[in-house]
Formats: sequence, C-alpha cells, structure tokens
Amino acid sequence: MSLSLYNTYSKKKEALSLQDPGHAKVYVCGPTVYDYAHLGHARCYVVYDVLVRHLRTSAIKVTYVRNITDVDDKIINRSKENNEDPGKLAQRFTEAFWQDMKQLGNAPADIEPTVSEHMPQIITLIETLIDKGAAYASEGDVYFSVEHFKKYGALSGRKLNQMSMGASGRLEQSDAVKKKNPADFALWKSSPQSELGWQSPWGYGRPGWHIECSTMSMNYLGNTLDLHGGGLDLVFPHHENEIAQSEAATGMPFANMWMHNGFVEVSKEKMSKSLGNFFTIREVFKFAEPEAVRFFVLNIHYRAPLNLDWKTDEQGHVISFPAIEEAERRLEYLYRSKERIAHIPENRLSSGDGPKHDVIDNFIPRIKACLDDDLNTCTALAALNEFLKHVNELADSLKKKKATINRHTFEHIIEGFTYVGKALGLGNEAAEQWLGRVQDRRLTRSGLSKDQIEDFIAKRNAARAAKDYAASDGIRDQLTAMGVELCDTPYGTEWRMI
Repeated sequence: MSLSLYNTYSKKKEALSLQDPGHAKVYVCGPTVYDYAHLGHARCYVVYDVLVRHLRTSAIKVTYVRNITDVDDKIINRSKENNEDPGKLAQRFTEAFWQDMKQLGNAPADIEPTVSEHMPQIITLIETLIDKGAAYASEGDVYFSVEHFKKYGALSGRKLNQMSMGASGRLEQSDAVKKKNPADFALWKSSPQSELGWQSPWGYGRPGWHIECSTMSMNYLGNTLDLHGGGLDLVFPHHENEIAQSEAATGMPFANMWMHNGFVEVSKEKMSKSLGNFFTIREVFKFAEPEAVRFFVLNIHYRAPLNLDWKTDEQGHVISFPAIEEAERRLEYLYRSKERIAHIPENRLSSGDGPKHDVIDNFIPRIKACLDDDLNTCTALAALNEFLKHVNELADSLKKKKATINRHTFEHIIEGFTYVGKALGLGNEAAEQWLGRVQDRRLTRSGLSKDQIEDFIAKRNAARAAKDYAASDGIRDQLTAMGVELCDTPYGTEWRMI
C-alpha cells in the first residue's frame, strides 16, 4: 500500500507496513469515561476515523480496536462527588460518548473493550512481568521496574534521569516510598474494600492506567500492532509505559507505527479545564452542526495545533465559535452543490464524448494521494473545494437553453461525492434535511420567522412591480443586515439564512 505516516517512534515519515498484507491492526486509546467528551476527544477520534476510512476505501481490511477506560481514580472520585455508583457513572458517560461520536460522523470501532471486563487478563499480564523480573510487588501494589527495560524513553526521547514520578497525574505522591526507582509506575494499586476493586494475588485493588491498554490491545490484535494511535499528550508517560511493559512481557515489538494527533489550543495554550478554556463537544453542538466540528478538525493537519476561538457577549457568555461556523458555511457549500446536482433532469445529460474536466475526472485519485501523504486532510479539503467550484460551474452552464452535461462527467461527480462521504465522512446526510436543519437553527438565532421573511419579500416584489427600486433595494439591504440572503431566479425570489 502507498500510505505514509509520521512515526513518532522513529521521528520520520514512513510507509505503513502491515504484518498481514491487506489487513491493518489498529489500536487507539479510548476515553476515560468520567465526564462528557471534549473537543480534544473530537479531534482525536475524527482523525483516526478518517485513517480507518481511508484504509478501507483503499481495499484494506481493518480491525479497529478502541478501549473504554471504565476503571480509574477519576471515575471513582467523580462518583463520590455525585454520590453515584462508579459503574453506573462510567456506563452513563460511555453512552454519552457513543452519542457524541455518532453525531460527529465517526463509525463505531470494531471492538471496544472495557477495563472492567478484562481483569483476569490484566492480572495474568502483571504476573508474567513479575515472573520475568520486570515488575515487583510492594505493600499490596505492583510496580514496573523501568531500569529493567533498557529502551525506556525511546518513544518520548526522554532520559530516565529526567523523568519524575507521577507524570501522568494519576498517582499519589505517597506511592514514592513503595518504589525502588521514582520513575517506576504502577501496574496494580491496592485500595480500600469500600472502593471499586478486585481480588488479586497481591490483595484487593485495581489496575494502573497503563497496563489496561497493553492487555486489551494485545488480547485482540496480538503481541505486535500495525499501528497504535492517540493524542500527543499520551506519548509520555502512557505510551512510553505501554511499550515498556508490553515488550518486557513478550520480547517482541509492541507497535510498528506510532501515530499522535496534536492538541486543541487556545491562544497557543493547550485547552484544559484548569485554564478555563475548556469546552465539551455538546456545548459546541449548540452553535453549529456536529459535522461542522468534523470539518473544522479536518481543515488542519492532524499533527499541527488546532486553534479554537470564540466570541462572548457583555456578560461573558459564549455566543459563537467563528472558525467552526466558517466550517459550517463550507459544508453548506458542499450540501448545496450536492442538491444542485441531484436536481439535474435526465434530459440535460448527453451521451457520447464531451469536453474533458480534469479536476472532476481526477478528483478521487487526488484525494487519495492527499490522504496517502501523512493523512493530509487539509489539502484534501482544498481539493474538495476546487472540485465543488467546477461542479457548480457546470451546474451554472445549464442555465442556458438546451445546454447539457456529459453523462460520463456527471457520473464522475456522483462518484466524487460518494467517495468524500466514505473517505472523509462528509456530506453523507440528505442535503434537504441538513440544509433545512441549519436554516431553522439560524432562523431561531436571528429571532425571525419564515412568515416575516416572506412578508418582506412580498413588499419587495410590490416595490419592484411599482418600479420603486430604492424601496426594493432598501428591503434587500434590511434583510441582508438580518442575515437573510436573497436570490432572484426565473422561478421567483429564493432566500436563505447566512
């Protein structure tokens, strides 16, 4: 295959090599389900959804595994705050996560294992590491000995003497006294009987964060993955630790390709709750179509920072996300283009040879080439925009009497829209439904009704009939100021919210 990606491990772009030709084994770290998904999650899982889509449209079978971390200190702490069973809290936010992913247009993972369902396998892997001398028990806890793994730090580029204990933010400082080396990390943590936990050879407790992903990924994909993905924040310590414990247990490479998407940033700072610049996906969905969030994510290369901006009113309430709303307008162009093509009558299609339309004829290979080049979705969207421009020019040409479009070109246009839906996950909804929903939301936001707009148009038509063009233009300007765009056609005046 021709797909090349930037390998975080080798620090260079490499061709994706599959152990089983024609079958890609992909693992992506899933969410810890103690809260609603945020924009960082949206970016991460849209990126890997497109990766999987691209592989499949390239005739590659994919086994896509994405875990759910439903056992974690954050879940337990939130359940205490809510006075809620941790299992029920995790299930509630898991279902919310699935809903958000569906709205973003992400296909479900093929396998979505949970930590709570894999406790025997986790315990077995920890026992293997102890037997191999790579881990040790200490006062009911079990730690991985980083000094046992000579390549520790190869992924992140950090040296062992520069690393600190608790870098993941998931360990208590009191654990330091139980460790042989401050950088050793927990595989199993003892816990009170009153908290969520399981019996193990080392006592009652629960697994550390890192061991979960090694266990679940190898359980479904084997000892060596073709590709392991996640956010840039997971490089250290999570993925570094996954490599150490997995390879120490099996003696085999854990993943042949490591792929990481960049942060969502605000004013060059990572989006985070502590900085007050944090938004859940659901909050953003109130201001724009979910698919616009997807477009917004794909408009920037996955490894580059994705900058988020917003506007507030005088009281400090968020009133818009300009970049995401711009993404919605570009999506609107896609859907309106699809709608125009769908309405071309059969008698406007001609058979036989016609003029060549290179942009349209070569559109699919061009998108494929963009995605083959380190999943370059931003250049793919630029190609899409050029494609839509030519599609609309062809549609405009039909305004002339007896003008036609070559059937071969028309079929290429339909194939292009279908491919965009499959490979990028864009434009898959019925155009009339999508456009109608956007129109209704913009109407609600403007405070206008359809009847009011139609009344303005009727007054404008009356002014035009009376040749009072100043009044006619004044009404148009008034509507434009209210966010209403008019278009005079041979069939009457059409309008849309902008």
